[in-house]
Amino acid sequence: MGDAVHPRPAVISRADLPALVDAIRAQGYALLGPTVRDGTIQLGELGALEDLPIGWGDEQSPGSYRLHRRGHARLFGWAVGPGSWKQMLFPSRERMWSADRTDDGFVIRTDDTDAAQAARKVAFFGVRPCELAAIAVQDRVFVHGAVPDRSYSARRERALVVAVDCGEPSGTCFCVSMGTGPSTGPGYDLALTELDDERGHRFLARGGTDIGAQLVRGVPHRDADARDHAAADAVIASATARMGRQLDTTDLPALLERTLESPRWDDVAQRCLTCANCTLVCPTCFCSDWVEVADLSGDHVERWRRWASCFTLAFSTVHGGTVRASARSRYRQWLTHKLGTWWDQFGTSGCVGCGRCITWCPVGIDLTEEVRALRELDRPGAAP
Repeated sequence: MGDAVHPRPAVISRADLPALVDAIRAQGYALLGPTVRDGTIQLGELGALEDLPIGWGDEQSPGSYRLHRRGHARLFGWAVGPGSWKQMLFPSRERMWSADRTDDGFVIRTDDTDAAQAARKVAFFGVRPCELAAIAVQDRVFVHGAVPDRSYSARRERALVVAVDCGEPSGTCFCVSMGTGPSTGPGYDLALTELDDERGHRFLARGGTDIGAQLVRGVPHRDADARDHAAADAVIASATARMGRQLDTTDLPALLERTLESPRWDDVAQRCLTCANCTLVCPTCFCSDWVEVADLSGDHVERWRRWASCFTLAFSTVHGGTVRASARSRYRQWLTHKLGTWWDQFGTSGCVGCGRCITWCPVGIDLTEEVRALRELDRPGAAP
C-alpha cells in the first residue's frame, strides 16, 4: 500500500477501541494478534479485543521468561514473546507442491493452501516497532530480492499492519541501540500509542496509509491535542530510559572481521549448546531447506519447505562432511552474519534488538555481552 497524506493524529478512547476492531473486520480482515497461552504471550487469531493480554506484564532476563499480572488494565503492558510475526508470513513448515504418479507419467500440483493463504486478508494487530523493523528486513529478502518469494509476497500483500509503540521494554531489549524502537518507524498502516493517565485510557492513532487513515475516520475519535502528544512522547522517553540492554554498534562489522580468531569465541563455545533456539525465535532469520517426502507406494510425493538453522551440523554439510563442525564456528557464523556481513548483503543489520535470542537461550548467552567482550579484547594492549 502506498504512502499518502493523512489527517493529523487522532485519539480513540479505550471504550471505542472495539469499534476499530469491528471496522478492520468489516474490511474483510481476519484479526491476528498477541494472546496469553502456555505461560507466554503468543500470536494467534483473536476472537475479540478481550483476547489480548490485558493487564499482563513480563519479566525477561538471559535464559528466563515469566508472565505476571500488573496493577492496571493496559492492553500492551508487555514486551515481545517467543513467537514473531515471521511465522505468519514465512511459516516454519510449508508444502510447496505435490506430485502423483499416473498411468502415463506424473502430475505436479501446487498446494491448494497456497491459493487460500494468498486470498486471505489478515490484520496484524499489536506489532511492536522492533517487529515492524524485522518485517522490513524479511521484505528485503523475500519481496525485494533478486528472485521474489511468491508465497511470502502473497501473504505480505494481503497483510494490514497495526503497530503499537512500546511502553514496557523487557530486561533483554535493546531496540534503541539498533534504531528500531521504542517508537514506531515506517511501514505501518496504522500506529497506536497506548496512553493511560489522569485524562483516561486512550490511544493516539496515526494513519500510515490510506486504509489506515480510513479506519481512524470510521470510528469515534477526536483530534489529538498538545497534551496527548506530550503524553505519547513521555511513554517513548520512559521506555527509552528503561532498556534492559545496550549494544555499541560503532564500526561493528569491521570489529567482527578483526576478531574472527579472538579467544572469546572459544569461551562462548564452551557454553553454547548449538540448540538453535536463537535462530528459532529470531524475527529476521530466514534460512530454510527443502525436503521431499513420498508415501510407501511411491505414487505420491510432496516437497516441503522448513526453517533451517546455521547451528545444525547439516546446515553446512557438503561433499565430504560439514564445513562448521565445532560450536565455536557455528556461533561465530551466526553472530558475524547477523551483525556484520548482513550489511554486505542487504545494507542493514540483521538484528532489530528485540532480545529474544537472549531470553530464550537456555544457558543465557547474551550477544550484547559477547560484542562488549570482543571490543575489550580488541583494544590495543588488551590481555589475550
